[in-house]
Amino acid sequence: MRPHRMDGVSLTFGLIFLAVAFWWAVSQVLTVNLPPMGWIVAGGLIFFGVVGLLGAIRSGRREPQPEPVAATAAPTTAEVPGDLPPEMHASIVRELLDDPARKFEREHPAD
Repeated sequence: MRPHRMDGVSLTFGLIFLAVAFWWAVSQVLTVNLPPMGWIVAGGLIFFGVVGLLGAIRSGRREPQPEPVAATAAPTTAEVPGDLPPEMHASIVRELLDDPARKFEREHPAD
């Protein structure tokens, strides 16, 4: 999963939802008679729901895509700095795959 930036609106709504759920759980154990408070909580939930929807719609907008660059001919090996010609590359690969013991014997023949 790719990491993503923190969404403050979602975090705030989630924390408020947890607070309301906690308040509901406490009210089930304790008898608290606050009917106007229920309307305030309902209005708050509706408000934060609308804010969450607007945040989701806003985050769905993408930044404008850059215009594609016109296709050009691929650079040749002479145009790319640091690129080796195929013959030299093959020589290096052969040297790396060569057994070091045989190379030593070739460079230092037994007397």
